Amino acid sequence: MREKTYTILLSSNRKGTTRAVTVSSAWIKACVVFGGILAVVASAASLDYVGLLLQTTENKRLKAESEQLKRQFRMVESKLVTLEKSLDRVQNFSRKLKLITNIEDDDRSLKLSVSSGSFAQGINFYEESKREPLNAKSFKSDSLFLEKAPLDISNGELSQEAVRGYAILSIRIDESVQNTELTEQSVLQLYDQLSERQSLLTATPSIKPTRGWFTSQFGYRLDPFTGKPQMHNGIDMAASPGTPVYAPASGIISYVGYEQGYGKIVSIDHGFGVVTRYAHNSQTFVEVGQKVKRRDVISAVGSTGRSSGPHLHYEVRIHGLPVDPKNYILTE
Repeated sequence: MREKTYTILLSSNRKGTTRAVTVSSAWIKACVVFGGILAVVASAASLDYVGLLLQTTENKRLKAESEQLKRQFRMVESKLVTLEKSLDRVQNFSRKLKLITNIEDDDRSLKLSVSSGSFAQGINFYEESKREPLNAKSFKSDSLFLEKAPLDISNGELSQEAVRGYAILSIRIDESVQNTELTEQSVLQLYDQLSERQSLLTATPSIKPTRGWFTSQFGYRLDPFTGKPQMHNGIDMAASPGTPVYAPASGIISYVGYEQGYGKIVSIDHGFGVVTRYAHNSQTFVEVGQKVKRRDVISAVGSTGRSSGPHLHYEVRIHGLPVDPKNYILTE
């Protein structure tokens, strides 16, 4: 049987010639099949390309959201750090107030006492042992951060690390809120107690006696002249000669004079067994028996006596026993 064919006539208008092209039906079928396959492949490729474009756009959007969340996280964490530092300052302030005014705190067991010839400062913090420990249970119910399952950033979603960071941040916020509530209660109780002790508070040293920086702390140190260990009964604050020295609380001037080693010295009796001393002054502006109030100028910084340079030697004595003056500086 002869194969069926098709003849295609091609005619030119310019040359006036006609050309005949004979094509078999099998070849036409093959072209149709190949064209169909090519169309299917092209359609699939187009759909896949469009899908990739959509996925890329979605990934960009999710990445942008992830970056925004990270920025928000850093901002919240920064504010939380500020809150934590402020809370620490308030707690330290409250601790010092209770220490210098001899107020007992049941929650923190803050006690100040004198026994067997030595001044004992008992500070025992057991608050942490009373508080419920923070573990996985404490943030499983935190719907803000753990309501949705953790996501993977490699698939255009939030990372596991970010979610863990948010959970930890949530714990820190809860802990800070809890600490704030406890501190607020403590400060309110302290206010009630101090309102009944106005005279004690007025007579209690609570500010730096001069503008300067600390150069030597309270306790044993190497003597700058002998190089041997020796008890330092106060703190030293370096300042320019002539810098005013202020009374840190109300009291009566109990001594003004010159002592070997201390140079020109001033002593204030604040009552309640509290006495403060100021040494190495260049000048003194008060007299024995004179009443002074907090922030009254009593002398000027100098380098008299046994001194390696201009500074103020500041002592606080409780019933005659030296204690660390830094515990009596609330404005530090």
